[in-house]
Amino acid sequence: MADVKYGKFELPVKIQIDESTKTPTYMRFIAEPFERGFGHTVGNALRRILLSALEAPAIIAFRMEGVPHEYMAVDGICEDVTHIVLNLKSALLRKFLTNGESRPREQRTISNVLDVSQDMIDKGKGQYKVVLKDLLGETHVDIVNPEQLIFTVTKPMTRTVDLRIGSGRGYVPSERHVIQDKAADEIVIDSIFSPVRLVNYYVENTRVGQDTDYDRLVLEVTTDGRVTPIEALTFATQIAELHFHVFDQLKIHELHFDFGEEEMSTDREALLAKLSQRISDIELSVRATNCLAGADIETIGELVLMPPSEMLKFRNFGKKSLNEITEKLEGMGLALGMDLSKMGITQDNVKEIIQEYLQEKARTAEATPAEETQ
Repeated sequence: MADVKYGKFELPVKIQIDESTKTPTYMRFIAEPFERGFGHTVGNALRRILLSALEAPAIIAFRMEGVPHEYMAVDGICEDVTHIVLNLKSALLRKFLTNGESRPREQRTISNVLDVSQDMIDKGKGQYKVVLKDLLGETHVDIVNPEQLIFTVTKPMTRTVDLRIGSGRGYVPSERHVIQDKAADEIVIDSIFSPVRLVNYYVENTRVGQDTDYDRLVLEVTTDGRVTPIEALTFATQIAELHFHVFDQLKIHELHFDFGEEEMSTDREALLAKLSQRISDIELSVRATNCLAGADIETIGELVLMPPSEMLKFRNFGKKSLNEITEKLEGMGLALGMDLSKMGITQDNVKEIIQEYLQEKARTAEATPAEETQ
């Protein structure tokens, strides 16, 4: 197999999560930079997989003692059987924990005897609400919405209720279910297996160096609680890898990509040398220097990460000072509002990174004379 060298592709170093909008069922992921066009390629593929290929358990059939079919009413229960079926469709169950003996699509039947006494009805002021946890009991099934109403009892009764649970993908109508050892009075129901309710993605422009035509992918994932958005995204990624791996059998050349690590290291070193300079080193006017000192900006690194709009909010800082600083930075090949995340530098960590760089530079300087003496 021949080796073929390919040039560098811009790839995200880290997936960001928008913490301000994060909930247990919603998350906003940001990945940048991608080469132009790859934002749509990756975003659309992940969206389709998230909506159609993830698995989760759901109730696929139920049986209630004395109920032969779903088109009837039951004495002592407010809801008719059709309404009970609709309530069962709303049950949210987590994936069965995997063990060495279970199979991915194994069906399980959970049977419970529902015993509702007159005392229970009286405590409920004439009715007893049967919820999902009453029918599933203490089982190995993790219930997301245990208080989901299934039906309301108005007369004392003792009935056996069986719920059959299976795993699948997407939406499966009742006629497509394959039921093992189906009982004559077992009612098969439509099942919503997909735990992902909504996926949106959009692509924005982002900058790498002086180029502004790279892609920023924003992916919004909403689930129903059976999986978290992070779980859903990691599952979808692994499913995508599985399907792309199939095409490895056609591989006749091995591609070796240039990740630009040496170039990036050199660029970062040169950049840090500029960022570590103090504000006093660039000879600004007294007014601009005092304004930056009042804002606790001590180095060029802290300065270039500030957007111009934020700087204009500083006390006594005007457009004249802004233009002065802009000219000084342009002469150094820098600018205000720079995005240095590709280099791992942000407003939150710039001071620490500069401090570490200066300490490392000092250690190197101390070690060099000792080596020359030897």
